[in-house]
Amino acid sequence: MARIDHYHEPDAPKANSIVVAVTVFVKDAQGRVLLIQRTDNGLWSIPGGGQEIGEYIAETAVRETREETGIEVEVTGIVGVYSDPHHVVEYSNGEVRQQFSVCFRAEFRAGTPTQSDESTHVRWVPRDELDALDIHPSIRLRIAHGYDRHAPYIG
Repeated sequence: MARIDHYHEPDAPKANSIVVAVTVFVKDAQGRVLLIQRTDNGLWSIPGGGQEIGEYIAETAVRETREETGIEVEVTGIVGVYSDPHHVVEYSNGEVRQQFSVCFRAEFRAGTPTQSDESTHVRWVPRDELDALDIHPSIRLRIAHGYDRHAPYIG
């Protein structure tokens, strides 16, 4: 299913749903961040996805990271909560979702970056190479907050 992120666009479609979702900021021992290139829009992103019924939200973070990247992580904290009502995601099935995501901080435990149905590329990216990648502004914000290690962002 294709998706279009609308970010502070006055003519964006109106949201018709909100889904509890996670993103995950994880670094390796060299300080590189784990990124995927998404299959649905081609943008680079940190791993993430929607919570399933019966799951604790931290379990969602671990599962989504494993499914999208092949990497096992342990959740260690929260980077922030991102709920900007001016960021909506339009899907090809007609759903227009208001952004709501808890971004977790996690530590690498095991695994090798492996692509999935949701990722065309998976790799550890050094901080100084981020500007060369096509990353949505909302994800860039989470990555910056992840590196900063301040109190959790609420916005």
